[in-house]
Amino acid sequence: MALKLNTMRRAAQALIGSGARYKSSVPGVSSQLGGQTDGINFNISPEQQEYKELAAKFVEDKIIPKAAHYDKTGEYPSDIIEECWNLGLMNTHIPHEYGGLGLGILDACIVTEEMAYGCTGIQTAIEANSLGQMPVILAGNHEQKKKYLGRMMEAPLMCAYGVTEPIAGSDVSGIATRAVKKGDEYILNGSKMWITNGGKANWYFEWNMGQRASDTRGITFTDVRIPKENVLAVQGAGFKIAMGAFDKTRPPVAAGAVGLAQRAMDEATKYSLERTAFGKKISEFQAVGFILADMAINVEAARLLTQRSAWEIDQGNRNTYFASIAKAFAADIANKCATDAVQVFGGNGFNSDYPVEKLMRDAKIYQMINIAIYPFGDL
Repeated sequence: MALKLNTMRRAAQALIGSGARYKSSVPGVSSQLGGQTDGINFNISPEQQEYKELAAKFVEDKIIPKAAHYDKTGEYPSDIIEECWNLGLMNTHIPHEYGGLGLGILDACIVTEEMAYGCTGIQTAIEANSLGQMPVILAGNHEQKKKYLGRMMEAPLMCAYGVTEPIAGSDVSGIATRAVKKGDEYILNGSKMWITNGGKANWYFEWNMGQRASDTRGITFTDVRIPKENVLAVQGAGFKIAMGAFDKTRPPVAAGAVGLAQRAMDEATKYSLERTAFGKKISEFQAVGFILADMAINVEAARLLTQRSAWEIDQGNRNTYFASIAKAFAADIANKCATDAVQVFGGNGFNSDYPVEKLMRDAKIYQMINIAIYPFGDL
């Protein structure tokens, strides 16, 4: 317990700063601390702004300088993940009573967008922890939460969420893996595919086109013995729990796509102000100006949709409709912005020495998941 409290204290000090008050997007917390609660409000709180700035600084100092290396080698970014854990920028959903910060989905989206700005592969590896934890947060009893959520605050561990299968894809109602009760245990048999953190999880690498820093792999269960006390809620509640977890974790996926789109726009804008052709900067050409303007419009729209979907679930409302729209739209915008950024860079955009080539590869998986449920199957 002391380790958990020290971790929370260290994270709170790093994130909020001396003398600042904690503020979450979860209902009730903001009003108790004097935040605006009625009427339309597009401001984020001062504390959320500090989260955003801390994440942005971490990205600038730790992720961007190493993103290309992890993309080229396919290595798992263990060093970055450990530093991220030390700052409290991961596992933000874990409730206070289990050593976490108990932040809301909007809070997570603010951090996720910044992390994705640096590298969506690294961000996906980190965000996959939230997906793996969410069923336990939603349906676990006290002992299960203490056992599985508590350990995530004691060390920089990873967890994974296994739904996607080789045949069923992410169709939760069509999965073939079965757990059969036998005495005081369940015997598990089946196969999973495209499971993020599958090879790094403490509880439960193909070479991909993009997001290579995210460990994804297939998992086969053969007569795996699981004690009955590990069952969440009651037998047969899995589908409902899975859908509830997706409602809470879809907005951060959309936020990741927004972060990538913002990075593509920034890189294209910077390049257009430096590159000259026919005696003037290419930003002065109307065709390039239109591209950049469309990027700005779409990024802002995707961000607002994402934040709306996060806000809805934090208010206790069902957000399936808004989360689905945000995820689909942000995915398309990430791909459009990445493609347009490559176009602005011209021939250099096709070269791995420039960052937009990686952005274009990383973006595609967001668009593909709109015919499934989650990137790389299960985030």
